[in-house]
Amino acid sequence: MTIFGRKLRLLGLASAVLVLSGSVASAQPRHGDWPTWQGDKAGSRHNSAEHQITPSNVGKLDLKWAFAYPKTEVPPKSQPAVVDGSAYFGGPDGKFYATDAKTGATKWAFDLASVGEGGGVVLDGPTVARGKVYFGDSRGYVYALDQRTGKPVWAKDFDQHPAGMHTSSPLYHNGRIYVGSSSAENTITDLNYPCCTFRGHLDSIDADTGELAWRYYTIPEPKPNGTWPSGATKYEPSGGGVWSSPVIDEKTGTLYVGTGQNYTGSAGDFDSLLALDARTGAVRWKQQVTKADTWHTLCNTPDAEGYCPGLKDGTALDYDIGATPNIFRVNGRTMVGVGQKSGVYHVFDAATGEVSWRRQLSEPLPSGGISGIQWGSSYDGEKLYIATYFGEPGTLFALNPANGDVEWQTPNPANGCATGGAAEHPDICSLAHAPAVTTSPGVVYEGSNDGKFRAYSAETGKVLWEYDTVRDFAGVNGLTGHGGALAGSGGAVVSNGMVYVQSGYYPSYPSEHGTVLLAFALPKS
Repeated sequence: MTIFGRKLRLLGLASAVLVLSGSVASAQPRHGDWPTWQGDKAGSRHNSAEHQITPSNVGKLDLKWAFAYPKTEVPPKSQPAVVDGSAYFGGPDGKFYATDAKTGATKWAFDLASVGEGGGVVLDGPTVARGKVYFGDSRGYVYALDQRTGKPVWAKDFDQHPAGMHTSSPLYHNGRIYVGSSSAENTITDLNYPCCTFRGHLDSIDADTGELAWRYYTIPEPKPNGTWPSGATKYEPSGGGVWSSPVIDEKTGTLYVGTGQNYTGSAGDFDSLLALDARTGAVRWKQQVTKADTWHTLCNTPDAEGYCPGLKDGTALDYDIGATPNIFRVNGRTMVGVGQKSGVYHVFDAATGEVSWRRQLSEPLPSGGISGIQWGSSYDGEKLYIATYFGEPGTLFALNPANGDVEWQTPNPANGCATGGAAEHPDICSLAHAPAVTTSPGVVYEGSNDGKFRAYSAETGKVLWEYDTVRDFAGVNGLTGHGGALAGSGGAVVSNGMVYVQSGYYPSYPSEHGTVLLAFALPKS
């Protein structure tokens, strides 16, 4: 199997500020649109313009339409962008779609195989800006499509490494696209492979032409340093992938983005939150939240001895920052917070990087970072909302942004694996939260590996609505789809009285059908 094929399969099977006085963020996009992964440039994942869905009526949400995908080994990962009455998203079938946001009817579809060789899959959520739709793919390409027609304006390979890819969703700001590069090179289990040569980077790209403005590498260039037990050349340091999306303080022009662990060696900006000058890429400050973390898939195999030195000294942790940061204001100070796979949420002074507070929300499991904070959190101007993944069980938290005090916490309902479609698969089901958290006024949205999509009270944490997605769905595009675990790599999107979410993530519930994008609305909306 090729590196590309291996990384795609293994990746598929394993795994923001509300506008206030003195706010650092731009106003919420007009008309209640959701144009980017974060919802806004500051990473709030909050739609303050949503007034149709409220805590009193969210319990009436029902399925309005489903968009079904052909069956593939890749789970759905592309959180939609909703702009000007259209929903934009990538499918696990190697295509990118634009549909009517209200009906799901297809407006256009773009085949990634028409660019380059071999074809790719969209693993990130798109950004819509200035008449274009921007997204990356599993090969390292970044695309700009015409928003109206779906025709490519430009498409370029920004990571020539064979295992390079984009799970980071693009951020648009002042004529540039900012996007991180990650890699599945750490999932290769071939003992003869000369591991590892990938190094993560954040790119600043001209949004109109696709030309690279600057690149920030997170890791020094990997160099040969001895051999592995198989005799294959060992390269180090490596890794430091940028899995998540950057955010920006528009007032200061500072980008904030998290990084992943080392694959080999121990050097560079691994497990770090970076603050970079958006214009030049210069470092304003950086905070490394783990002293040592060198992990790759061989650390979890019988061949680990000799291939995973961190097992001996306790530094094979997989504690990277895969979550997108949140920028918010506390007592007149701009702060930036980010979750880590160790289960810790960190908050820093946005100007200096000085630690304000940290809160441990889950204890790490022996298998590494799957117990912690996976993709992202939400801020509604009053509280931070953060979910843990395999947190025994995964739990949704509301924290005081000033000091990290827990205002409420709601564990994944204990009966999640005993009800609905998951009840037929107790060996597959788990009480865990992969998706990023999303909010609208008074409501918090989160999904679970038990296949349930839930809405919670922002005030109390009480479950207000639950929908079981482990079932078949008749797609408006003529296919039948099957739901399952709610998708990571993104979360719910709330826009103009509707809620969108991908279903069919890892763990995969058995079905002869492919996975689905689901769209919910209130009756008669």
